[in-house]
Amino acid sequence: MSHIKNLWKYRHYILTSIKSEFVTKFIRSKLGGLWIVLNPLAQVAIYALVLSAVLAAKLPGIDSKYAYAIYLMAGILGWNLFFEIITRMTNVFVENANLLKKMAFPKMTLPLIIIGSAIINNILLFFSILLVFGLLGHTISTAVIWIIPLTLITVFLGASMGLFLGIVNVFIRDTQQIVPIILQFWFWLTPIVYSWSIIPQKYLYLVMLNPLSGIIQGYQNILVYNKQPELSVLFYPLVLGTFIAMLSLYMYARANEEMADVL
Repeated sequence: MSHIKNLWKYRHYILTSIKSEFVTKFIRSKLGGLWIVLNPLAQVAIYALVLSAVLAAKLPGIDSKYAYAIYLMAGILGWNLFFEIITRMTNVFVENANLLKKMAFPKMTLPLIIIGSAIINNILLFFSILLVFGLLGHTISTAVIWIIPLTLITVFLGASMGLFLGIVNVFIRDTQQIVPIILQFWFWLTPIVYSWSIIPQKYLYLVMLNPLSGIIQGYQNILVYNKQPELSVLFYPLVLGTFIAMLSLYMYARANEEMADVL
């Protein structure tokens, strides 16, 4: 409870830092915040160009010649949010080592700043995708409201894992090198660029062991098929995220003092 009270005292610092980070992206670049959406959309364009001829015909239930691009954008929206949170939080304490040594403030403010920035970036990407959907003639339904709880689940899972990895990275610096490699495999083990229909039935349970599979399927149901996500498959990432969050907070409480010395 004392940690929460401390964080509340620093709420203005957190909000100001999120705003400053966002504004800085516009000041230091000619295209400014457009890079927030251009990078993931370029990723979609590359995959669509390379794989659409192979996989577009295997997307059931979408009556559009741009079906594969629409399917890709739905998955990328969820993956990009998770990826940004987990990669930035892995390095958050090490990258801010000098700041943590010189100033006395709750270390947990730093992950919260990352989470806030990632959510803003994801909102911008979401509206950019809706704009592209409109240009491609793809409409969405009221099911889009489910994006809000799905985003919160994605943030919760990513932040839980990111905090855990951030603490581990303070003591084992190899972590920041290993995480990007694992995320590359993780991306391809999640049905983002390929359809669920090409996965053999006997291997589906293995795919669902991946906590992101149910989340990404939710994004695809909402944005591609205009229906709500299957709530049953979201229970697993929620439980896993809760377990990792509790473990991370326990580690943080035990290692909080020692972290400053190691940094």
